[in-house]
Amino acid sequence: MKSYIPELLSLLLLTVAVPTAAASTPPQLDYQLLDSKKRPADHFTQGLYYDGERWLESSGLYGRSWLAEYTDPGASPVRRKWLASDRFAEGIAVFGERLYLLTYRAGEVQIYRRGDFSLEKTLNYKGEGWGLTSDGKQLIMSNGSDSLVFRDPDTFAVTRTLRVTGGGERWTRLNELEYANGLIWANIWQDPRVIAIDPQNGEVKGVLDLEKLRQDSVRNQWNVDAVANGIAWDQNRKGLWVTGKFWPKLYLIRPHGLGF
Repeated sequence: MKSYIPELLSLLLLTVAVPTAAASTPPQLDYQLLDSKKRPADHFTQGLYYDGERWLESSGLYGRSWLAEYTDPGASPVRRKWLASDRFAEGIAVFGERLYLLTYRAGEVQIYRRGDFSLEKTLNYKGEGWGLTSDGKQLIMSNGSDSLVFRDPDTFAVTRTLRVTGGGERWTRLNELEYANGLIWANIWQDPRVIAIDPQNGEVKGVLDLEKLRQDSVRNQWNVDAVANGIAWDQNRKGLWVTGKFWPKLYLIRPHGLGF
């Protein structure tokens, strides 16, 4: 009787020896710390945006949610809008003259005039809202899963869904988002890492570990809510401002690689 064991072993070795693209490990990115800014340590940061002159930020929690604009993160806001007590503020994005604010479980996106925070309209969506950004053509949203949803800025209708893959991990709990250098940068809830995602195929192209910044900022290392969250692109200085919930600092970092 013919034995198939040698042939099976050969096939097994061949399978192990040839890694797939999905299993390849994305590069761990080093970064240069360019700057830091102090700010109040009571912000439950959900969304962050910087246009080179002014900061926009959303802070969450029921009964304490707000949207604010600053010229200096350490000073009082130029304007602040408090949300209704039954609305939990989540990610924000700017598209043209509009400012979009997600809500956590209300299934509602609030659309404001960028210049004065006057509410233009609200639109509804199914599921939870977590992070939001724009690539200049569409809005890109996370909902705590391993997928990103592209949405029409006028109707908020879904135009495309992108599953994030690579590195042998399932990248769930995708949270705050920022589009920079042709990539989507995403916080992961309760994880100090930020991942850079290819917007075409969903592949993770690189990983930033913010653990050292978290340790520098968080006084109470046992505070489970003081997680990394908040990414804002600084076009002029070619870096990413990053922070976290209840962090008393913002940090400007420049990743090494991926076009920086």
